[in-house]
Amino acid sequence: MRRRRVASQRVMTLRRNVAVDGSRRLGRALALAVALGVPAAGIEAQQTPPQFERARALIERAMREDSLPSITVAVAKDGRVLWAQGFGYADLERRIPATPETMYSLASISKPITATALMRLVEQGRIDLDQPANAYLGEARIHSDVWPADGATVRRVLSHSAGLPLHYEFFYDGETHEPRSTDEGIARYAVLIAPPGSLYQYSNLGYGILDRILELQHGRSYAELMRTEVFEPLGMTHTRIGTGAGLGDAAAVRYGPDNRPVPYYDFDHRGGSAVYSSALDLVRFGNFHLGLQRERRARILGDQTRRLMQQPISAGAASDGYGLGWSILADDHGFRRVSHTGGMPGVSTFLSLYPEENVVVVVLTNRSNGWTGRIMSELAAAVLPGYRQRLEARLAAEEAERSARQTGNGANAGTTRQAIPAALRGRWSGLVRTPDDTVRLTLDVREDGDVHVRLGDALETVLNEVSVPEPDRLVGRFAGTLPDDHAQRHPHNVLLQLVLRDGRLEGQASAQTTGWPYWYALTSPVRLER
Repeated sequence: MRRRRVASQRVMTLRRNVAVDGSRRLGRALALAVALGVPAAGIEAQQTPPQFERARALIERAMREDSLPSITVAVAKDGRVLWAQGFGYADLERRIPATPETMYSLASISKPITATALMRLVEQGRIDLDQPANAYLGEARIHSDVWPADGATVRRVLSHSAGLPLHYEFFYDGETHEPRSTDEGIARYAVLIAPPGSLYQYSNLGYGILDRILELQHGRSYAELMRTEVFEPLGMTHTRIGTGAGLGDAAAVRYGPDNRPVPYYDFDHRGGSAVYSSALDLVRFGNFHLGLQRERRARILGDQTRRLMQQPISAGAASDGYGLGWSILADDHGFRRVSHTGGMPGVSTFLSLYPEENVVVVVLTNRSNGWTGRIMSELAAAVLPGYRQRLEARLAAEEAERSARQTGNGANAGTTRQAIPAALRGRWSGLVRTPDDTVRLTLDVREDGDVHVRLGDALETVLNEVSVPEPDRLVGRFAGTLPDDHAQRHPHNVLLQLVLRDGRLEGQASAQTTGWPYWYALTSPVRLER
């Protein structure tokens, strides 16, 4: 009888460790289950605590309806993991299950991790947030023919307010050209498209600049310094910098829309995109930023610095915006959220912190999809009182709006043009300056809402997808090819994002590929006058 009680206690401990702590690999749990005579199915059933059943149902629906390769989630409160579980396969071909310790490509969740390493240098007095980023760079620097580059401070680079452009590029294995170095990326594309401090423009290249600053300050590679300065002190043993090559069974394969593996790819902005990590390691990282990791080795930043990173600097109201590596939302269904998402070929990820509630939520997937944010909200609703009621009210309102659009005004659906303010109308002409050439651009912004475009000697065409997000801003896309040697490697169209400033339309023209596979958005500055 006593042996049964002891065995039962050991089984309960095992189940609790797998279901609540989630830090042991499923394979180890199954091995121990066999040793104790516990059916593996029993452990699997215990992996979902009752409060997460709705989240599990949504995950299974996403897997079923969208044929996703895998989804891995983890939720922690007050420093304790409440649930961590993988669904589906990290590797479809070899049928390797996803687990909470599987390393996923994080995409832009890399940014708060890179920012953490940089803020260590700030605390040590080696970096001044309000000094120009160029003060810490080598020969490749931020530059502009129009605005002083000294205004592009480290603080502004961290918060996407330095005036740097939209930028990303994926260098896939097997291409005939070599990946661009970070220095080459800075030299070609770190051209200001707005006065520093004047607007929020999300820029991967800014975080490429930050990883280069880190390398120059430490005298070591970005991968090596991140390992010693962040990953090891925080106990992030399943976190690496790289393309995924060489990680073997430990990493999830990235998949394209057809569920075929995406070739390994690199970037010239590793600081913004190149971290691989597991759900449980991201919980550790999140707990650190909530001030819940108190081990001596994990005190890599002071509390004041962590809080500074979570204060909005760029865009939005005083309580919303982007801080030093983090996106801040003052009201996520009644709760303040500090978070970051990630998205690129074969990646859709979400890391959310709720500082006042000491909650961390992680969602990792290995294919682009539209479910990640919805799953994150469902997980948050499982642990935050009152969140669910607001979430369900919002979803109901969105469904009612969709139904109204489908049943009302059917004949006119999709035919309404957005009015263009008078200040933006007229004929504008000027130059696009690419790294390799300069070309004339002409816009004819008409009273009826049509916008006609002519690039160089090409035939006049129409600006599509026209929007006016603010009265002084004009956005649209047109068929054209920019005279940029690197952009001409693949067919692209041109995305225009312009701001009315001092009687001119200024901003950026981005050569952007829009079909699969995604290659790049390579941006050049634009200035137009009437």
